[in-house]
Amino acid sequence: MGRCWAVRVVSPTRMPTFRWYRGQKHHSGTYWSSTMKGHVPYESRLELARLLFADFDSSVRVIAAQPFLLEKEVLGVRRRSVPDFLLLTGSGPVVVDVKPQALLSRPEVARALAWTRDEVEPRGWRYEVWSEPPLVELECVRFLAAYRREWLFDGDLLVRLRSENLDGARLLGVCRTWTAWPVEVVRAAVLHLMWCGHFVVDLAHPTGPGHILRIAR
Repeated sequence: MGRCWAVRVVSPTRMPTFRWYRGQKHHSGTYWSSTMKGHVPYESRLELARLLFADFDSSVRVIAAQPFLLEKEVLGVRRRSVPDFLLLTGSGPVVVDVKPQALLSRPEVARALAWTRDEVEPRGWRYEVWSEPPLVELECVRFLAAYRREWLFDGDLLVRLRSENLDGARLLGVCRTWTAWPVEVVRAAVLHLMWCGHFVVDLAHPTGPGHILRIAR
């Protein structure tokens, strides 16, 4: 029941709209998601960072922004909460609230997040409060996101790269070996396959020419 309800919530015809106004202190926008093959809105740069990680995660099948309103009367007080994201994954729905680390210690924020968790988890869903990620990880994902649009790459080259056993090969060596295509074209295709999860990516270290490719098992 919980999974079916989640699928109804993320209808592709429904996308929230955010306000824009002069002097706005947060940066709203839309991000083109390779998972959704369309735009997903966000209300802050931190939310955009969470979107990048969700889009990079091969277990995430669907991403929905501000998917539903939670509303309930508790001890005579009407509580309302709109989670930032709903992710449908292979292991079930995940409700995500994005909050800066500096705000988590505030009692009113902690109470609001705890209330949302108490409403979400009994359904059998997971609940996640997400804050700033390690900077190197974020920069790695942001770099690879530039290669997320599959239609920009030579289809024959992608097929060849997927079919070859490149486990243990160095990125620069692969780019120089495949002389039927320019070096920069091969490099971009390999980086696309890193984004797609064909090659394992170590987010703790920036990708460079000496990067050793590992095929995901």
